[in-house]
Amino acid sequence: MAVAGYVIRGGLAGRERLRVLARIQAVPTTRLLARVGIERGARCLDAGCGGGDVSLDLARIAGPDGEVVGIDRDEVKLELAREEARAAGLDNVSYRVADVTRLEAEGEFDVVYSRFLLAHLADPAAAMERLVAAARPGGLVVMEDIDFRGAFCHPENRAYHRFFELFPAAVRAHGGNPAFGPELPGVMARAGVRDVDVRVMQAAGRDPDVKLMPALTFENAIDAIDGAGLAQREAIEAMVDELYAFAAEPDTVLALPRDVQAWGRTPE
Repeated sequence: MAVAGYVIRGGLAGRERLRVLARIQAVPTTRLLARVGIERGARCLDAGCGGGDVSLDLARIAGPDGEVVGIDRDEVKLELAREEARAAGLDNVSYRVADVTRLEAEGEFDVVYSRFLLAHLADPAAAMERLVAAARPGGLVVMEDIDFRGAFCHPENRAYHRFFELFPAAVRAHGGNPAFGPELPGVMARAGVRDVDVRVMQAAGRDPDVKLMPALTFENAIDAIDGAGLAQREAIEAMVDELYAFAAEPDTVLALPRDVQAWGRTPE
């Protein structure tokens, strides 16, 4: 299932990729959520929640008296997320299909969170305004987004560097900005978030999940890259195979896009 305007495949294939991403992001995102000080009993929004990995983290932090609402445009992923919430025994999290650009939730949440969503939108500032409006006065706004610059691998590999050319080009062709991350704090501040703080993380190394992620993303973006006329499908598939093989070599080192984390509070 493809989601219009989104470069990476949705549905079941997209969910499996998100499981790998969730393992990679587990430590930096968990540290971020601990740093910002989410209170027990908080009502939280996870915008662009995908398979609900962070939604479950938020549900555990908020506790049984809290609530988490995850929204996404991909119903297949949301149904999988519902199943996983039930399996985890968490009944304080729910999911619904919604478009963040049309979100109507004025002052409903103590915490508004989103990860790797705004870079894919044609107008991230407008979406940010809707997200900030969803936070109550004095509420937390916590965001993570990507910056596809600064990639590196060792030894040098043609398929790896080609991925970091073609995937960002596909994002741009679909109206997004693959280097949006550094803009995130300013966009938040202009939307009314106060005292915005920033951290930058970059996963890199020899961890199998980290090394697998570029190939998985490349594979799940074939339709978008081919559809945008950036490269022929057969050539992309050959590069995906080459990148999988490169990642499987024990001594290779791969870096992922930088993760810009930013957070602050709405005015009281």
